[in-house]
Amino acid sequence: MSEAQELDQLRQQIDSLDKQIQELINQRAQCAQNVADVKQKYAAPGEKVVFYRPEREAQVLRRVMERNEGPLPGESMARLFREIMSQCLALEEPLQVAYLGPEGTFTQQAAVKHFGHAVNCQGQVSIADVFREVASGAAHYGVVPVENSTEGVVTHTLDSFYDSNLHICGEVTLRIHHHLLIKSDDQEIDRIYSHAQSLGQCRRWLDKNFPANVERIAVNSNAEAARRAAAEEGAAAIAGEAAAELYNLTVRNANIEDRPDNTTRFLIIGRQETGPSGEDKTSIMVSNRHQPGSLYQVLAPFHEAGVNLTRIETRPDPSGTWNYIFFIDFEGHCEDDAASAVLKKLQDIAVDYKVLGSYPRAVL
Repeated sequence: MSEAQELDQLRQQIDSLDKQIQELINQRAQCAQNVADVKQKYAAPGEKVVFYRPEREAQVLRRVMERNEGPLPGESMARLFREIMSQCLALEEPLQVAYLGPEGTFTQQAAVKHFGHAVNCQGQVSIADVFREVASGAAHYGVVPVENSTEGVVTHTLDSFYDSNLHICGEVTLRIHHHLLIKSDDQEIDRIYSHAQSLGQCRRWLDKNFPANVERIAVNSNAEAARRAAAEEGAAAIAGEAAAELYNLTVRNANIEDRPDNTTRFLIIGRQETGPSGEDKTSIMVSNRHQPGSLYQVLAPFHEAGVNLTRIETRPDPSGTWNYIFFIDFEGHCEDDAASAVLKKLQDIAVDYKVLGSYPRAVL
């Protein structure tokens, strides 16, 4: 058999498999529509039907990765299924997702990574606006940054939970690569725009490569920085590839972040609580009396129950000077026996506490 004959045979096999895959995807889409019909059929009069179930999607993606036998990596296979699930969900109900914009930000990339491309992403000016859009019902869900592996916590996000009744229903992590963007290769740079977090994540590189007279200017988002760099002479921006493409900028220096493992964690916020998925995290907000041992009193129940903490942050309590709120993330769902026992003890110990949400651990 010649090379041409072997290739032709393999291409025929690929065409046959493509046809089968296409038929199966459409069968899955039909099942998704049937799910929507059943939910609406059994909904009580006036009841708001919930089509997107974060815990269910997390379980499906985990199973995809567990049963994957290659040659595609498990994560790559899960990304393909994420898009299939996104398109199928759009047949049930197109999701409106608010994110910290404008277009071209890392938060938009996180929204697409978590929900897939079949959602309507709505860029917002501030984190407070994202919360407001979701609380008002204008968006089903919101995506906001909460912490970065280099620069730490995003305080505006934590503070927004103080007066909010929204729930955390998911998380997504994104590797962050920053580039120095310019309009043309021969331009002089006298100012650099970026978000404050991004400037911090590239601080050592900037100190080494630019003198003190090159101004560093913090703006609301990296996409806004790119827009200004495209419009102003002498301006550069620190942003990602999406912003470079959107504003037709040149990457002068790539991957300028100080740490190669630079990663940002984002939260998905919504109006509904999320059921257990089997691999969950819970976030709570606790305030205690301003007295010796107050932090110990908060943390002791976790140790006694064998519940692992994944993060703890302290923020000023708006209700009083020198009072503080503890933001705590721990492994498990609030419906789990161990977590439920801890929360019951906190209810007796703390001045106030609020469960911000139990949600699936990031899959991708």
